[in-house]
Amino acid sequence: MTQVVESVSVEVAGAQVTIPKETVVKAWLANVMAAAAPAAALPETLTLGDLRPGELYAGLILGNDGEPGHHLILLPGDAEDKTWEQAKEWAGSVGGELPTRREQSLLFANLGDEFESAWYWSGTPAESHSYLAWVQSFGNGVQNYYHKNYEFRARAVRRLPL
Repeated sequence: MTQVVESVSVEVAGAQVTIPKETVVKAWLANVMAAAAPAAALPETLTLGDLRPGELYAGLILGNDGEPGHHLILLPGDAEDKTWEQAKEWAGSVGGELPTRREQSLLFANLGDEFESAWYWSGTPAESHSYLAWVQSFGNGVQNYYHKNYEFRARAVRRLPL
């Protein structure tokens, strides 16, 4: 005999929480599918020969028009305790650039485990003030802007046109 339930109830911090069955099934299915497929598999248009040693494919970035823009490649290595200008110089010295805010979101989603749980500079200056630039926390995914003289970590990326 199979029992059909409409919801699942659990106790959390002394409170009873009831979750609809659809929500539980969707979460379970998403977890199963995430474990079954690599987060950032190479598309058919790229080959392993397009990647240099230590590089990781992060995914496809869409352009402002919503059409595919470019492929994003994460370069090996990272830098610690760099101001924004120092981070940009470092990224150039390893053959890349700092990722944009949008690219950092993709990196967090697809390659987040490749980052320390820390703040990383983006290459995107804040529009409101020239002395600020955007950063991303790879601990929780939050983006914010800080003074360019603060010191954070940095990773470099390169872009492959379509």
